[in-house]
Amino acid sequence: MSESVFSWPVRVYWEDTDAGGVVYHAGYLRFMERARSEWMRALGVDQMAFKQATGLAFMVRDMQIDFLKPALLDDELSVTVEVKERRAASILFTQTITKTDGSCLIRAQVRVACVDLQRMRPAPIPADLIPEPAP
Repeated sequence: MSESVFSWPVRVYWEDTDAGGVVYHAGYLRFMERARSEWMRALGVDQMAFKQATGLAFMVRDMQIDFLKPALLDDELSVTVEVKERRAASILFTQTITKTDGSCLIRAQVRVACVDLQRMRPAPIPADLIPEPAP
């Protein structure tokens, strides 16, 4: 799975938009978070079981977003997840949000850190949890 781009579909609902029917900027963050969660699920990772077994969880450390075009009420979108870099305690993802016509609305780089929840400190990602990205 790490060699390909994971894609997750989303439809824009009223709750995602402002009064003008345009997706509110924080809505894109939810879409990207859900896509990363679904990516992990597709890898066979149950995040709750992982947390209970290890005391570890992933938290966003850094995010850079280019808002290129708006998404509107009822748009059908595709949110992608691709691992660009894996370090001992973090993963750098490239994510995009596109419309079904192929137009790119959002480009983002998201670094998530693996955190020991008891100490709230970075912790090594278990070696067998997430595959290394393709070179």
